[in-house]
Amino acid sequence: MVIVGDSRGIFIPSLDFFRAASTRFKGLRLIHTHLSGEALTDEDLTDMSHLRLDLVGALEVRSDGTPGKLHWAHLIAENPRGEYWLIQEPKEPHRLNLNFLALMAALEDEFAKQQKTRKIEAAQKAILVRLETNPQNDAHASLDELRQLAESCGVAVFDTQLQLRPTPDPKYMVGRGRLADIDLRASQIGANMIIFDHELSPAQVRSISDFTGLEVVDRTQVILDIFARRAHSREGKIQVELAQLRYLLPRLTHKDTSLSRLAGGIGTVGPGETKLEIDRRRIRERIGRLEKDLKAIAKSRGQRRGRREKTGLPVISIVGYTNAGKSTLLNSLTQSSVVAEDKLFATLDTKSARLRFPRDTEAVITDTVGFIRDLPAELMNAFRATLDELQGADLLVHVIDVSNERFEEQIAAVEKILEELGIGDKPSIRVFNKADRFDNKELLAALCRRFDAVAACARKRDSLRELLEKIEKALPGAVKSWQDGFAMEQTEN
Repeated sequence: MVIVGDSRGIFIPSLDFFRAASTRFKGLRLIHTHLSGEALTDEDLTDMSHLRLDLVGALEVRSDGTPGKLHWAHLIAENPRGEYWLIQEPKEPHRLNLNFLALMAALEDEFAKQQKTRKIEAAQKAILVRLETNPQNDAHASLDELRQLAESCGVAVFDTQLQLRPTPDPKYMVGRGRLADIDLRASQIGANMIIFDHELSPAQVRSISDFTGLEVVDRTQVILDIFARRAHSREGKIQVELAQLRYLLPRLTHKDTSLSRLAGGIGTVGPGETKLEIDRRRIRERIGRLEKDLKAIAKSRGQRRGRREKTGLPVISIVGYTNAGKSTLLNSLTQSSVVAEDKLFATLDTKSARLRFPRDTEAVITDTVGFIRDLPAELMNAFRATLDELQGADLLVHVIDVSNERFEEQIAAVEKILEELGIGDKPSIRVFNKADRFDNKELLAALCRRFDAVAACARKRDSLRELLEKIEKALPGAVKSWQDGFAMEQTEN
């Protein structure tokens, strides 16, 4: 392939049809002239990395038109110096004593060796990116949580990038210069995806994707993907699909102006709808049907709640940050078999069971979907019917993973969501779960006093005595005494 440019530059067409792999180069070399005798530019080097070229070279042109020295560089594998390329010493072309094919083969072998140490079996290999405007925030903690979310989706996380700047870049979020560095890093380590720890606008997704050529995903999309994987009940699947469609609708960006359907019949105006218009209309229609289905489910749920209220049974709702141990606690208290796994958002479907105390005091206890900081608005709206169950609760049991270093932040995130739901003033009991992982018992006792919490281990039934006593005393009309032992009886949701 020979491309002729002009004094201003060279237009490089799409190279998608050439070989491409994270451990191989394109098999193409870019050699051009610099009429003023300058060395390789930053643009030359960036193009080489972005296009995965074997080599980029700039040939000097002497005043008499004869070729001068060749400035050239090639990509190098990941290294302690953090360099992406090696710029060779300029030489006249006839003085180069180099087996270039052997050099390229050796470099590709080095890239391949490094990637064998990574989780290359994953189809998606990501770099996590976060922009932080407040240096006092624990941005690394947020990236750690994003890593857990990404890995829950089967994504292999290759690297994390943190950018500190006063305000987000309206087009690229992290700024063009930093995005170029991230693109170079992705090329070097073989990443094919960038995941941002923010919700990106449709315009930002398009701009970043066009600039890097990589798949671009934001935090909201990752959470939606997890919910789609974990939803099992009909209600849960409807809620997740509704959230996905609401997220997708403003992000339909393809501009296919071809007519996909010619309207027919009396009264039609114009040639019909474009494919984009049809897609949007179908999504809106689907959203309408799903909302109707959710209203029917909410009506049925309200009828069950009404029947429960007639019985006079108090209602307990378990709330807390995702993976705090809510489902495990429900299982221990009621001998239920709700799926309880050590991963984020293992439970999406509401489960209820009956808890019977020693002196025939009974209550209905309900497990709810876990919360997370900055819960996407689409999910809040979609799960409104489920979260409305909390409105009828007489008591909230707030489960907290006290072994988590950021448990105070998680408490604040949960209580913020409860305030947004208008139930922040409901009676509640804080439970410091996973107390068995807390080595310093004196500090644990001090934290319990400070936060007015009960220490427990949801997996160990014997550790729940104090919690059960506190729950019984807090219930309306409950028996005020406590005796050893308690009976449990499961009831269906």
